[in-house]
Amino acid sequence: MQTRLTEAVLATPQGREAERILRSCVHCGFCNATCPTYQLLGDELDGPRGRIYQIKELLEGAPVTQETQRHLDRCLTCRACESTCPSGVQYARLADIGRNIVEAQVPRPAATRLWRWSLRQVLPKPRRFAALLGLGRIFKPLLPRTLAAHLPAKRVASPWPAARHRRRVLVLQGCVQPALAPDIDGAAARVLDAIGISAVPVAIGCCGAVSYHLNAQAEGLATAKNAIDCICVGLDAGAEAVVLSASGCASFVAEYAHLLREDAAYATKAARVTAALRDLSRILVDEASAFDARLAATPAKPTRVAFQSPCSLQHGLRIRGEVEALLMRAGYVCTPVADAHLCCGSAGTYSILQPELSGKLRANKLAALSGGQPERIATANIGCMTHLAGGTATPVDHWVQLIAERIA
Repeated sequence: MQTRLTEAVLATPQGREAERILRSCVHCGFCNATCPTYQLLGDELDGPRGRIYQIKELLEGAPVTQETQRHLDRCLTCRACESTCPSGVQYARLADIGRNIVEAQVPRPAATRLWRWSLRQVLPKPRRFAALLGLGRIFKPLLPRTLAAHLPAKRVASPWPAARHRRRVLVLQGCVQPALAPDIDGAAARVLDAIGISAVPVAIGCCGAVSYHLNAQAEGLATAKNAIDCICVGLDAGAEAVVLSASGCASFVAEYAHLLREDAAYATKAARVTAALRDLSRILVDEASAFDARLAATPAKPTRVAFQSPCSLQHGLRIRGEVEALLMRAGYVCTPVADAHLCCGSAGTYSILQPELSGKLRANKLAALSGGQPERIATANIGCMTHLAGGTATPVDHWVQLIAERIA
């Protein structure tokens, strides 16, 4: 793609990165075929190719309007377009650059600014979020239906085994998961313990993704730096890897090295954390012998499970098929899921800020998941798990919880 970016834009690292990304695009349109919002709305401007053109124009000095902001806001940043693109266009990075410019130039209505600010003051703050979640559950019958739908039933924390193995990994506990589903990380710790690896909990709070993806990018990076400092203490103490059970958080941590590459104080530390990141499924695949040895006998009637692969797992971390294989090795029957590449509509705060589109995507995803008549639904991200559970009576859990149930 030919570009004529302004000199002011090209004078910045973000501008030079944007030019490189834009020039890699051949505007073939393959991306639109896998874009959830394009499929729903049928508008070129609500597909990756159209959004790329809009970002290109604003970087070339065209007026930035609320219309541009609206189309960029509608993007889930699911990155399905990146998995489809034959040219390897790094769309998500370009979208972040474009959104940051639009946010600075197009004022939002006061009520919208307050709402987005409130999300940044609550979601990334574990204690604040837990307190408000508790109050929300008490007064759930009085809340608006759309807000009440985001409040899942209370779950009880599961046992965490004591550290007893020479090998150790850091299990990062994020912002909302400890309150929404405190049983997930305990299940991960028990599975790791069963294969000879001790899980060391590290309460980092938010990884920075919430603020960053709400276009408060400086705030998000400051939060990321705090997380990096906490993680590096654990790595210095001898931990061999960094693990997050929430794939949405993991996909952001995977970007630390890139996002902080120009930061003299944090570039090296950020690269170290990103290099140490390992998905839980990859650890179990690598430790196949120990994993298989600890599995209980397959039950007489295996449970039928539909696995919803989060966008952050399959498009962000590029991990596909590994969780399903682990579930089947543990004795579960994985049912077919049509259009498994499409987003469920959770996408961080998207389900809160774009409820209509998010609701349609959830309905489509639940229809696809229920096609094989599963008894349970499994996923790999707390946001997807909570979002899906709000629309179905079928139990929705993290896949590692299902694995933990089969560990002897």
